[in-house]
Amino acid sequence: MLSALIFLPLVFALILVFIKNPSLCRKGAAFCSVAYFLFSLSLFLFFDSQTEELQLGERFSWFPALGIEYFVAVDGLSFWFVILTAFLLPVCVGASWNLIKEKVSAFYCCLFLMITSVMGTFLAMDTILFYIFFESSLIPLYFIIGIWGSKERIYAAFKFFIYTAFGSLFLLAGLVALMHLTLQSTGEMSASLLDFYKLELPFEASLLSTQNVLFFCFFLAFAIKLPFVPFHTWLPLAHVEAPAPGSAVLAAVILKMGAYGFLRFVLPLFPQSVEFFASSICFLAGVGIFYGALMALAQKNIKKLVAYSSVSHMAYVLLGLFSLNEYGLTGGYYQMLTHAVSSAGLFLLVGILYERTQSLNISDYGGLAKKMPILAINFVIISLSAIALPSTGGFISEFFVLMGSFTARNWGALFLALWGVIFGASYMLYLIHRVFFGSVSVLSQKTSLLSKREMGIILPFVFLVFGMGLFPKAFLKYSTVSLNHLQESRENYNLNIKTKNFRLGQKHFSLISDMSGTHNTRRQGGL
Repeated sequence: MLSALIFLPLVFALILVFIKNPSLCRKGAAFCSVAYFLFSLSLFLFFDSQTEELQLGERFSWFPALGIEYFVAVDGLSFWFVILTAFLLPVCVGASWNLIKEKVSAFYCCLFLMITSVMGTFLAMDTILFYIFFESSLIPLYFIIGIWGSKERIYAAFKFFIYTAFGSLFLLAGLVALMHLTLQSTGEMSASLLDFYKLELPFEASLLSTQNVLFFCFFLAFAIKLPFVPFHTWLPLAHVEAPAPGSAVLAAVILKMGAYGFLRFVLPLFPQSVEFFASSICFLAGVGIFYGALMALAQKNIKKLVAYSSVSHMAYVLLGLFSLNEYGLTGGYYQMLTHAVSSAGLFLLVGILYERTQSLNISDYGGLAKKMPILAINFVIISLSAIALPSTGGFISEFFVLMGSFTARNWGALFLALWGVIFGASYMLYLIHRVFFGSVSVLSQKTSLLSKREMGIILPFVFLVFGMGLFPKAFLKYSTVSLNHLQESRENYNLNIKTKNFRLGQKHFSLISDMSGTHNTRRQGGL
C-alpha cells in the first residue's frame, strides 16, 4: 500500500506528460489527484493508533554490499504528513486550473513528481532512500518556480536550489558517517534508521565530540529546510515568485520535511547533544519567532508578508520540539499541521486575488470585502488560525508550545515568543484591514465573485481550521503514542516493527553485487 502511495503520482505524471491538449490534461490531473487522495484515506482503515511500532511497511534488500534497503513504513510521526501530502494534490490541481496556461502537461508532471518525492521522504525508513527522496523534491519545485513563476523566478529558483542542496550535503556526510559507525559497531554496514537508533555515539561537552559533530550536520541540513533564522533568506523570495500551487506545497509540506527530520533523526539519534544545546536552540527559535513577525509587519507585498509569517510560525515548531517535554513535543507537532493548513490556505487565497488583479501590493487594494465578501470571510477565518485565536487549530498548537517553553523554563524564548504572538496579530489584522475594508480601490473594482471551483478549494481549509481547533484529540490520537514514546525513551530510543501487516522481501533485487560474496539473511528482508 505504501509503495502505491509513493509511486502512483509518478505513474500519473508519466501519463499526463503525453497529454498535449490542455483541457484534457487538466481533467485528467483532477481525476487522478482526487482518486489518489481517496486512496490515501484507506490508511485510516489499516493504521493502528494504539502502538508506536512501524506499520504497513515493505522491506527488501537493494544494495546488500552497502546495507541499503528499500524500506518504507508508517507510524504516528508520519501518519498525518502522508494524509496531508495526498490532500494537497487535488487542491493544487484545482488552484492551477486557470492560473497555468502554458506547458500545462509539464506543470502537472512536475506537481505529481513532487508529491512522489515528498511522500517517499515521510515514509522512508532507510536513510539513503530518505536522502534520495529528500533531495529529489528540489528538482520539480525548482522547475515550478523557474518556469511558471513571476518576474524574478530564475533567481528565486536558483537561490532555493543552492541553499537547500548545500544543506543536504551535511545530511549526506552525516549519513555516511553513521553507516561506517554501524559497520564498526556490528561488523555489518547498514543504512537502516532502526540500526542507527541502536548506536551509542560518544558524547563530551565539547564541540568536537562525535555526537556533537554529527548533531550539527543533521541540524544544519534540517534547519535550512525548515527554514531557521538566519538560514531563511531563500524562502520569502521563493514564495513570492512561485505560482500559488507551488507556494501552497512549499509552505504545507516542503518546510515540514525539515521539521520532520528533527523528529525522526535529530531528537532520537543525538539525545545528549540535544539536551546540551536545547536551551540555546530554544532561545534562537524565540529570536526567529520575533524576527519573522517583525519582518512580516514591515512588508508591502501580500505574499512576502505571509512568507515571513511562515518563518515566524515554523520557529514555534522548533521551540516546541526542543523544549523536550510532552507539552512542547505535542505543540511542535501540532503546529506543523496547523501551519500547513493556514499557510497553504492563505497562499491559495492570495493566488485567487492575483489571478484577477495581477498585483500583490497591499497598497493597491481596499474595500475588497464589498466586492468579494465570500473571499473576505474565508481569508479572515484562515487568518484567525495564524493569529492563534481560540477555537482555531493555531491556538491549540501555540498554546502547547508556550506551555512547553514555560515548563522547560526557557524564559528568554518564552518572552520573545509572546511578543511574536502580539506582532502576529498586528500584521494579520493590518493586512485584513488594508485589503478588505475602507474605500474600494480601483484595482478592487476589477475583481469578481468566487467560482464553485474556488469555493471547493478553500472550504476544506476553513473546516480544518475549526476542526483542528475544536476537536484536537481527533487529530492527535493518531500521533500521541508515538510522541510519548519519543519523549519517554529519547535517551534509549528504538522502534519495533509490527510484523502482522509488514511485507518482507524473500529475494534480492540488488543493483550491485554483494562484495563479500555472501548474502546476509537480514538483508534479504528478514528481521
